[in-house]
Amino acid sequence: MSVPRGPVDSSRVPRFAGPATFARLPRLEEVEHADVAVVGVPFDSGVSYRPGARFGPSAVREASRLLRPYHPGLDVSPFAEMQVADAGDIACNPFDIREAVETVEEAASGLMEGGTRLVTIGGDHTIALPLLRAAARRHGPVALLHFDAHLDTWDTYFGAEYTHGTPFRRAVEEGILDTEAVCHVGTRGPLYGKKDLDDDRRLGFGIVTSADVMRRGVDEVAGALRQRIGGRPLYLSIDIDVLDPAHAPGTGTPEAGGLTSRELLEILRGLAGADLVGADVVEVAPAYDHAEITSVAASHVAYDLIGLLALKEEK
Repeated sequence: MSVPRGPVDSSRVPRFAGPATFARLPRLEEVEHADVAVVGVPFDSGVSYRPGARFGPSAVREASRLLRPYHPGLDVSPFAEMQVADAGDIACNPFDIREAVETVEEAASGLMEGGTRLVTIGGDHTIALPLLRAAARRHGPVALLHFDAHLDTWDTYFGAEYTHGTPFRRAVEEGILDTEAVCHVGTRGPLYGKKDLDDDRRLGFGIVTSADVMRRGVDEVAGALRQRIGGRPLYLSIDIDVLDPAHAPGTGTPEAGGLTSRELLEILRGLAGADLVGADVVEVAPAYDHAEITSVAASHVAYDLIGLLALKEEK
């Protein structure tokens, strides 16, 4: 096995110099094979409020320049354990959502050939549906932990079936989720009505609200989530608006009362050992950000996801 090619050496090339690949990693075409590919999907035509998440992948890459090779929280050096590369962006039609969804699904499936796992940076949450389709092609129906202020299990918006508020209802309808092991984490804020919760429950989802995280603590919550997913193949979908606007102002549909970045990262670390097969971080809208707060948080979330995949590689 060849030694993985890691990030650019920051002791030789300053972090602010050179191309902004994720964590200054090599591009996919510069390596023979990637165990993990970080890929962007600059698409936000499915949003219902603020646009701008199409600029999320480039903003997160810029913010990731400061990431370092060793992760003390997980006690792993992910870029030494496996080959991680930046696969660039999946270019998709900004004017035709159905076509964009198909494009993302096919591109993701292609990237996953040969066993490569994806950490995807959005883009809005519409892209979770084609990414889940690609994961299910390879692994069968997957467990899902969905970190978000919102349920994203609504039926339609303005008659549209494919939006950033509907991906997980579509995923259940298509049979690509293991509905014995699906859960929202960090939800909060007003709803259209109590029926939203009733519909969500019928789809099979459990809910851990942001208030639950505050009252129960991250260790108990992580333990309960691990118990729910068991040993099933797991997909993690993380809307950055799961964080409170104080920690993530640069997003499309902010809601007060969210998780801190520390709580989110610690819950993710509490999932170490899970059979993680893919993940996304979405809804970073840098035009509403301040001092890169949101982009920095998202870059660290993506780094933790890569760390979890590296721990799986060690096993």
